[in-house]
Amino acid sequence: MEDPWAAPQGSERIALRRSTDGAKPRQRTTIVVYADDDCLNVLFESEDDGVVATHLRHNAPLYEEDVVEMFLAPSNPRSYFEIEVNPLATTFDAKIDSPDGIRTTMRVDLAWDCPSLFAAVRKTPGRFDTIVRVPFACLGVTRPSRGDEWRGNFFRIDRSPNRGDEYMAWQPTMKNPADFHVAAAFGRIVFA
Repeated sequence: MEDPWAAPQGSERIALRRSTDGAKPRQRTTIVVYADDDCLNVLFESEDDGVVATHLRHNAPLYEEDVVEMFLAPSNPRSYFEIEVNPLATTFDAKIDSPDGIRTTMRVDLAWDCPSLFAAVRKTPGRFDTIVRVPFACLGVTRPSRGDEWRGNFFRIDRSPNRGDEYMAWQPTMKNPADFHVAAAFGRIVFA
């Protein structure tokens, strides 16, 4: 990666919306998703007027603070991988089995690990950007071919003690209180 913060030419920046109702969030977050020979790459660009992040331990409950997340289902949306990164570049990775596609019956396997996962964060005044490189090998697949389709979703949680928390998604789950573990809301990721 010559410049991990530069998305490939022709990439589309997609704005996340509020997960609970699909409305425009208070602070903008965009994602760019692209593949190379070895990895699925996701670049999050997040406005933030007050970062809330203290967790430094791998697999800590990062969702309690500011975090970006991705749920990736290479074959079946009822079995997917959850990867989170906070503004301190701390990571969380787990395999989720969700036979009914809802939180109440899902099982979280924290023993699953993506050893070659790469995550980096760049902070500037009023924002933080996160690049995540997920090796296809960690997900048990080879690089998808042109036209192959996965299911998944991309999220951000913005914690604000003064303004209240905000939950954002590529594909809003329309659940209030916010719930990201809704497999029926997963979008289609098509490889070019």
